[in-house]
Amino acid sequence: MRALHAVTLHTPTQAFGGPVRVAVNLTASLAERGVESRIVALASGFDGPLPADVDGRPARLYPARRVLPGAGFSGITSPALLAGARRLVREADVVHVHLARDLVTLPVALAALAARRPLVVQTHGMVDPSDKALAKLLDALAVRRVLRRADAVLHLTSYERKALTAVLGGEDPGNGVRLVNGVPAQDRRPRPPGPPRLLYVARMQARKRPADFVAAAPEVLRRHPGARFVLAGADEGELDAALRLAGELGVAGSVDYLGTLDPGAVLDELRRAHVHVLPSVDEPFPMSVLEALSVGVPSVVTPTNGLAGDIARTGAGRVAPTPERLADEILDLLEGAANDRASKAAWELSRTSFSLDAVGDRLHTLYASLG
Repeated sequence: MRALHAVTLHTPTQAFGGPVRVAVNLTASLAERGVESRIVALASGFDGPLPADVDGRPARLYPARRVLPGAGFSGITSPALLAGARRLVREADVVHVHLARDLVTLPVALAALAARRPLVVQTHGMVDPSDKALAKLLDALAVRRVLRRADAVLHLTSYERKALTAVLGGEDPGNGVRLVNGVPAQDRRPRPPGPPRLLYVARMQARKRPADFVAAAPEVLRRHPGARFVLAGADEGELDAALRLAGELGVAGSVDYLGTLDPGAVLDELRRAHVHVLPSVDEPFPMSVLEALSVGVPSVVTPTNGLAGDIARTGAGRVAPTPERLADEILDLLEGAANDRASKAAWELSRTSFSLDAVGDRLHTLYASLG
């Protein structure tokens, strides 16, 4: 069986975040089950020829070209990809599109429908009701057609499924399938030695709230003067504000920015962390939290994080109801016994609920049913 995975953009700085990691993980897992998978995406930020892989997975990458200024990821495409989309989908037995409102994944999905190839759509929370003019136009021209006619539309949570139904005006085509994100199994890390190390690893973007992470520093430092607040991830406009706040609060000497990390380095940093903190809002199913769980690092998240219920239920971390409560929840997890209990719960939750093996098995079964 041959599967084509379409995702919007691959860059050295992991600018497109979780969907690329999911595509890499799924294609690796499927390869173990005999599925020959390839990723197709745009690429930018590389020196010299574009790579033939994405983090070790075979890929066909096209140079990104901006055609709609000010439209973010929705405004980039590749004429060569658009011209070759039908050929790409005809070479696949299953087309798996990590769908966004853009000029990359939508054309590939439409090409799959036109070629009558089995189509699996996975939106990662990126398609929800929107009042933006471009979103409304794309919904009318293509998004609704893809959601209605896909053989399977994968959703992470009931919240995401409701959002997709709302995009369709309340219609339920009956093709929804729940599939959680999975991560490879890892060894549980021992509690790190030395002063507390708190890690934020995500894009520096408004919805991710890096400034909330920094704002928790003064209260934590009063109890743990040697604590380090470590930020890692591509800057999408919020880094300066976060670092400026650190200066205003008098904690700049305790805040470090590591820049963008490759996937292996993310796991290394997580193993060094006492607590992982993701203050983002409306976060469907963050890969950084799944990776933290996989190595046994407790996470502090917000109530609108798709993993908040699992974390609260199992004690794998804490849920901070407001930004002002972040510091309290971090301090609670810095107590030795509490950290050890949460670490064990996090690691066990990863292995029982978010194992990549289980996700790979379910996806492989789905693909086989579409043949």
